[in-house]
Amino acid sequence: MNRCPHVHDHSHSRDFSDVKSTRLVLAVFLNFLITGAEVLGGLYSGSLSLISDALHNFGDGMAILISYLALKIAAKGNDYKRTFGYKRATILAALVNSTFLVLVSVFLLKEAFFRFLESGPIEGELMVGVASLGLVANIAGVALLKRPSHSDLNIRSSYLHLVADSLSSLGVIVGGVVIYYFGFSLVDPLLTVLIALYVFKESYEIIKKVVNILMQGVPEGIDLQAVVEDIKSLEGVEDVHHVHVWGLNEHYVNFEAHVNVRDMLVSETKVILEKIKELLRSRHGINHVTIQFEHKSCCGEGIIKKA
Repeated sequence: MNRCPHVHDHSHSRDFSDVKSTRLVLAVFLNFLITGAEVLGGLYSGSLSLISDALHNFGDGMAILISYLALKIAAKGNDYKRTFGYKRATILAALVNSTFLVLVSVFLLKEAFFRFLESGPIEGELMVGVASLGLVANIAGVALLKRPSHSDLNIRSSYLHLVADSLSSLGVIVGGVVIYYFGFSLVDPLLTVLIALYVFKESYEIIKKVVNILMQGVPEGIDLQAVVEDIKSLEGVEDVHHVHVWGLNEHYVNFEAHVNVRDMLVSETKVILEKIKELLRSRHGINHVTIQFEHKSCCGEGIIKKA
């Protein structure tokens, strides 16, 4: 048997230096400013939907702040204790942010339920005024993060949060207009329920992706069977087994497998290795490859080794 122990292909993740840190800081500042204004406005006007929008803004402000700090940590290089580096810092940040937002949405649903049972007077005019300020600030935040969002998925997530905040503020404005002109105060808890359900759904989707990464599941968009068949189609490859594919984060995907080849020198496997690396990079977006070459070993065991 001819074996090449763990040949690696290291590719560097996108550097965070191109992301404008001042824009992130300004976006955080705007979110916290909106939060304070909407909490005060919500308490004074009696609008629960305004308070719910404020909590959503606060959550997004924290998300941007935590994401910024996590990206800074993730940019640190690997060392003897963290051989893969700190790339999962952003994943842990996403888990913290999403869990917090789930708790917020549950709280809002509870408050909306009691507001349905006993609604109080709501000052629609003040509600519209404060929400309008929030809308302007959210649009400013969207403008700040639009450019860096094109080059970083984590920033893109924060950008989309701000877009959602803008829509939420717009909904509160519509609700305030309805209350002011028609006196239909139940629109306030109704809007709160809609905002809470949206936040819950959005957070749940993020948590699902985070859990898949932390459980070292196959990343979304990668068909394991198709990957193996592509490798088998390469000249010189006889069999592929004991395959593992997982992501350190949403950008950095790892692949390892045992590959059976004819009896050859270790140096001769280099050509096959380069073909596998290029195939996985270009066709499947896999950027870290570990191949163990073998000859007539573990034949017929299948792609997955049973524990």
